[in-house]
Amino acid sequence: MLKPLLIIIACLIPTIGFAKQWDFDVYLDQSKIGQHTFRLNDSNELVSQAKFNVKVLFINAYSYDHTAVERWQEGCLTSLDANTLENSAPTKVSGRRSDAGFEVDDGKTKQILPECPMTFAYWSQKMLMQPKLLNPQNGEWLDIKITRVGKEILEVKGEAVEALRYKLNASLAGKPKLNIDLWYKVENNDWVALKSITPEGYTINYKLK
Repeated sequence: MLKPLLIIIACLIPTIGFAKQWDFDVYLDQSKIGQHTFRLNDSNELVSQAKFNVKVLFINAYSYDHTAVERWQEGCLTSLDANTLENSAPTKVSGRRSDAGFEVDDGKTKQILPECPMTFAYWSQKMLMQPKLLNPQNGEWLDIKITRVGKEILEVKGEAVEALRYKLNASLAGKPKLNIDLWYKVENNDWVALKSITPEGYTINYKLK
């Protein structure tokens, strides 16, 4: 049910002092299903950790546990290590910069990407200028279309914030994969919210804690 939208999740964690941190509560429609934390350290290592649990009639219907560590240099991804456990099914994706480009291995296939790829690095507005992005959960190299929607007033941590909204659509070989809305604070371009509509019509919301 949530697999397409959870691809949304991409990212990283530090081992020493954090330069930036984003802590989100995650909601499926009106129900809180978990958290997703992004931490970026002074060495440009980003770690994202997500843990979701969806219950239907008090029964666990879906579980998702994801950790990705990305290392960046001058705006380019230099390495990736991502581990996901989705309904007890494990997935591992790794990537490294090499002389040939950026090599990605999902455990089944390997591919060579351009030497300066980006993941869904929502924390960096450079992402909004990319024609293609790497999905760290499954290794897909997706076609991206970004549309600037405009300014909106958004409630963030109980306060009204002026934010700039963008719509991100991702596809693979012409097949739609992701439909995401992103908001960035006008004052400082900081990422403050995310929303995605799943193919089943559910709404996923990320709200800063």
